[in-house]
Amino acid sequence: MSTLERKLIPTHEGQVELLVEGKGPRIVLLPSLARGATDFDEIAPIIAAAGFRVLRPQPRGVGESTGPTEGITLIDLAADVVAAIEADCAPGKPEVLCVVGHAFGNWVARVLAHHWPSTTKSVALLAAIIGSTISPELLISVNVVSDNSKPDADRLFYLERDFFAPGHDASVWLSGWHTEVSKFQLAATNATADSSWTEVGKNLPVLYVAPEFDKIAPVPEEDYLRDRVGHLTTMEIIHGSGHALLPEKVAEAAAVLVSFAESIMRGEGGTAKSA
Repeated sequence: MSTLERKLIPTHEGQVELLVEGKGPRIVLLPSLARGATDFDEIAPIIAAAGFRVLRPQPRGVGESTGPTEGITLIDLAADVVAAIEADCAPGKPEVLCVVGHAFGNWVARVLAHHWPSTTKSVALLAAIIGSTISPELLISVNVVSDNSKPDADRLFYLERDFFAPGHDASVWLSGWHTEVSKFQLAATNATADSSWTEVGKNLPVLYVAPEFDKIAPVPEEDYLRDRVGHLTTMEIIHGSGHALLPEKVAEAAAVLVSFAESIMRGEGGTAKSA
């Protein structure tokens, strides 16, 4: 089993806490809204064991990561990730094999690939809203779930309804939320005026991983997906999973990510293994 390292990477106005494990081509994992890098505690060692170096930068406001939280955009949040990548790579060669974004993290991943195109060879989007907005109804669900001051019964209701597949234990996600982080991450998204980053699949291979029972980002039609994200986008469906995905089908998610990464290494443009 690979050793987990923790590093503190200085940025222009703060620092990034970076979790690193494994050796090989680099894969970056970015967590969902108001959640941290520990969401990947199960999947990261699996990916590392397959021959990759896994980088998990903590978002601002989580762990020891710091930085301004007002007057920022998704570009600022992506810049934190770039700083972590640059610190882990050889000088002058800040490139990773794939940047993976789960839910909200998919927006940061696409912004990074759009504004720093030489930094990654590919992008993977897990349980990802294709556009850059959340519907008002689902925003209520997200706001309740991420608010630690709300009664657990209310939060569990929305977790079960919108985040987890039927029959799965949604209570495992009652913890791990950072309420204030949710607020400034959503504000940063709304403040990002240029939406051209959503179409990153026009220039880079993109894997779209769709949980079968995702209520927040329902499985899209493939033609629509490619039209909105780019023609270099492929889709894999994880059966029996909801929006949370990672605590539900970790082995399956790891398998499609590793398969996609290996296809990028072979220069195939990204073809993943079905789960």
